[in-house]
Amino acid sequence: MLLGSLRAAPGAANMQRKFNTFALLVIASVVCVAVLLHFNKNSSLTYLTENIFLGNKKDQPSGTDKDVDQFWDINSKFQKAPESSEEKTAKPVHRSTTLGPCPDTPPNLVGPLRVEFHLSHTWNTVRKEVTVPLQDGGRYMPRECLSEHKVAIIIPYRNRHEHLKHLLFYLHPMLVRQQLDYGIYVINQDGEGVFNRAKLMNVGFAEALKDYDYECFVFSDVDLVPMDDRNFYRCFESPRHLSVAIDKFNFQLPYNTYFGGVSAMSKQQFLTVNGFPNAYWGWGGEDDDMYKRIIFHGMSISRPDHITGKYRMIKHERDKHNEANPKNPDKLFHTRETMDKDGINTLNYTVKEIVKDRLYTFINVDIKAPIS
Repeated sequence: MLLGSLRAAPGAANMQRKFNTFALLVIASVVCVAVLLHFNKNSSLTYLTENIFLGNKKDQPSGTDKDVDQFWDINSKFQKAPESSEEKTAKPVHRSTTLGPCPDTPPNLVGPLRVEFHLSHTWNTVRKEVTVPLQDGGRYMPRECLSEHKVAIIIPYRNRHEHLKHLLFYLHPMLVRQQLDYGIYVINQDGEGVFNRAKLMNVGFAEALKDYDYECFVFSDVDLVPMDDRNFYRCFESPRHLSVAIDKFNFQLPYNTYFGGVSAMSKQQFLTVNGFPNAYWGWGGEDDDMYKRIIFHGMSISRPDHITGKYRMIKHERDKHNEANPKNPDKLFHTRETMDKDGINTLNYTVKEIVKDRLYTFINVDIKAPIS
């Protein structure tokens, strides 16, 4: 037994040496792998990061606002443009309930404005310069105070994208400085039928109220740009005629009962006169009809002074399918008879499309226009 144990000892020792050698090799391998991973970690991550970044950069959209301008030139139709990085950073407004009311005279007004219709005003520049404080649909409300004026700006429209671009470039910043709770609605007449400005404004009134509880409505031609931000786009105790001094008329009121261009009426005032007439197809007469509706209902017209109420008109040719209608003047003799049965209470139209762009809410409507 002792001899057997002595003979087994050298074999066990040999096995122990082999095991120790194997263990050392395993440990050395692990250390080598760890060292290699340590020295290659940064280069491996950098390689992956660079490839991912370059891939994303290459795959980024290449569309620009130049493409948007070309789209408008070719189609003369609205389409929501891709949001810029500035637009994407604009967050929904959450106003504190502790905010006080905005002052009656906003503190950041600048007075007279230098209005020029530069060709350099592309949709790209308009978006970069005026969209940052806005929300989708051309909506804005001040963050620093609670506005007492909820205003819908209604713009009757067809094939005037160049004019709209200039108007929005000046109008949005002015309305922001006036600390209004507002939205801009572009009411587009679908098709090539006879244009009806008054009916489109009725549509704008009806559709804007579906969107928000507006209390005031400013009806504005697309080619009239205000030249003084003290001309408040808000409502007063009586209907307000804002565009009292247009450069086309040598900054004078063309006649005492003129109510065209840009005007403001409260919701109650507008409903009292039954809105604009729907029967004035083609150019002329609808503003004079509205003036008569106001007077016949016992109200009067208020106006700013001729300095504050200055406007520049964007020159253009007479629109196709909006020629002067020789039948319209005769309708003015019957306003008292027709005003309660032709207006917002008999409005008939079909909404075909609504697009909430950052600059405006575009509403495309079929107003059942006759073909000229």
